Amino acid sequence: MSSKRSGYFGERRKFWTWGYESDETPQAAIDSMCERVAKRLNVPGFDLTPDPTLDEIELRAPRIEIPHTLESFCTSDKWDRVIHTYGKGYKDMAKIYRRQFDNPPDIIAYPQNEEDIAAVLDWCGENGYAAIPFGGGSSVTGGFFAPDGDEYPGVVIIDLGNMNKILEIDPVSRSARIQGGKLGPALESELKPHGLTLRHIPQSWEFSSLGGWIATRSAGHYATQLTHIDEMVQSLRIVTPSGTIQNRRLPGSGAGPDPDRTFIGSEGTMGIITEAWMRLQGRVKFRANASISFKTFYEGADAVRQITQAGLFPANARYLDEQDAFFYGAGDGTESVLLLGFESADHPVDAWLERGLEICQDYGGVVKQKAGTVDNALETSRSGAQGSWRDQFRYLPRLMHVRAAMGIVSFTFETAYTWDIFKEIDTEIMARMADAEKRITGGGIVCRRFSFLYPDGPAPYYSIMAPSTHARCLEDYQALSDVASDTLTELGATITHHHAVGRTFRPWYDKEVDPLYRKALGAIKGELDPNWIMNPGLLVDKPKNFKIVG
Repeated sequence: MSSKRSGYFGERRKFWTWGYESDETPQAAIDSMCERVAKRLNVPGFDLTPDPTLDEIELRAPRIEIPHTLESFCTSDKWDRVIHTYGKGYKDMAKIYRRQFDNPPDIIAYPQNEEDIAAVLDWCGENGYAAIPFGGGSSVTGGFFAPDGDEYPGVVIIDLGNMNKILEIDPVSRSARIQGGKLGPALESELKPHGLTLRHIPQSWEFSSLGGWIATRSAGHYATQLTHIDEMVQSLRIVTPSGTIQNRRLPGSGAGPDPDRTFIGSEGTMGIITEAWMRLQGRVKFRANASISFKTFYEGADAVRQITQAGLFPANARYLDEQDAFFYGAGDGTESVLLLGFESADHPVDAWLERGLEICQDYGGVVKQKAGTVDNALETSRSGAQGSWRDQFRYLPRLMHVRAAMGIVSFTFETAYTWDIFKEIDTEIMARMADAEKRITGGGIVCRRFSFLYPDGPAPYYSIMAPSTHARCLEDYQALSDVASDTLTELGATITHHHAVGRTFRPWYDKEVDPLYRKALGAIKGELDPNWIMNPGLLVDKPKNFKIVG
């Protein structure tokens, strides 16, 4: 392990999947995954590609040299460059299993403080090198990929892992000042003795950082209220190539546009989020939850809409269609399943659950499992349909590489649109993706679930699984992904609800966002990043005939 790195990984991570090198993926889990997928795709089995080793990976030599002044925290070691080449999306893993590392970064910087960051940005700006922030490496949209081509003669990844402290806690205001490199588990562990929690738990929680959540407008645990990270940010501190910005810490303000919003969702194109004051909550003491089945997906969707618009704000409202429920072990494949849960640090929430169940029953829902304050709802949530879904949801990322090893196509895409057009758009998406699978791969599966909900619309999460081969799976993925993205854009849905734009969705982002706004965004970037080095190619493009500012 490079001596320049901090202990925020503790040990080396696997570069081809989730987890640490010492983590063993149980063979039984791999066999079970292969068996389930084979049955779903109606194929006899799979010839698994072996996991790649570091020795098998060939990298081009670094194109630039580390200056003497930065040698103490920068490296060009092979492992560091490999682990910072790809994220954790299907496309990433398919390329890893092809041993295809044709565009790695040249240098990895592990700054200890803001002065180190400023020094790297100055070096990159003077020489026209791309400077790309890195949190936990969990991007599934190419959010920290090195730009293609030779427009940038060097690429430097700036890993925030050393800047991983909780600097200050204000228990009266229930907020904390936290460095951007803090990963989810350590963050919650250190807040726990204070009786506080951020309660932001995306599926990538174990290996994603606070700064990454903010830069990508992450969505976390809460399904209907505190969903996006936006509302949890009290103020930000950002190091840009033009200097450092410290926004004022306030509960709210009407003083013009919110300056923090310039950087929430900016994906590292404007600067590097080094600190954030975050709004916290008391730790959960009261829970109530249930699982409810519906005969049709649309009946349950009507119930979910009513629950959302009733102002009940469930903490969990995962609604799985028939196939998704079956795959997660939450149903038998004949009914859709709603996993409904409420929680509070202050009071019992049984009444909220009861009202939610009344609504479900009005729409034909059948309660399969229920637990409230007196029933130890926490333990109940870890059994039955709820427990099966929870276990699969938490462990599935550690098995995503198996699907790449199988040579199939397996990916998800998420979106959001309003309730008035929900059935129309959902029906069209399902039909077009099923048709595309038949044309491109000969068949496959399309299923969906609601992960996040709003009074004015759902955020559906679609899952695609289709047969393919090791030789063509990446190309089949791209063809299917393009159909999905074209469909969302054509129908007026968003190209991404919480996975960010990255390089993957940039062409469709350009069609979704008003051109005048993107021009204004470019003007802001030009002021903060005059040499256009920050994560180039994301969100806005460098002006034509651009010359480095001396």
